Amino acid sequence: MSTPFATQFSHIRPHDTSYVGHGLRDFFLYRDLGIAEATGGKVLAQLVKANQAPEQGTGWHRHEADFHIVIMLKGWARFMYGHKETLVAAGDCVHQAPGIVHYLFDYSEDMEYLEIVSPADFRSIDADPPCAVPAPAPWA
Repeated sequence: MSTPFATQFSHIRPHDTSYVGHGLRDFFLYRDLGIAEATGGKVLAQLVKANQAPEQGTGWHRHEADFHIVIMLKGWARFMYGHKETLVAAGDCVHQAPGIVHYLFDYSEDMEYLEIVSPADFRSIDADPPCAVPAPAPWA
């Protein structure tokens, strides 16, 4: 009989982990906050920030996840959620319902958000486009 994993205490300071480019998207940088390890893979918490100007964006996709929120810390991002364009600005929180088809297509140079997802090893799956996507604004 296996014993359930007991979550662990975790405390990550800014100098404990750094931003790396080995995440889901090559135009973002990711900073792990140690929650996946502390929860035995139940939850991922990471900071995500812009690394370069959006060219194609994320493309239409959905996630295989039970829970997914994005809290915008700095700047802004423009998403399509199905047929609805949504501007997510600093201070906003978005709950991405499980399986919702979406596309992050534009963001500011200073964009940074906190992403919390369960499970930690969630998958991103390409999806058919439900509608056209506006063009991103050029960075200065």
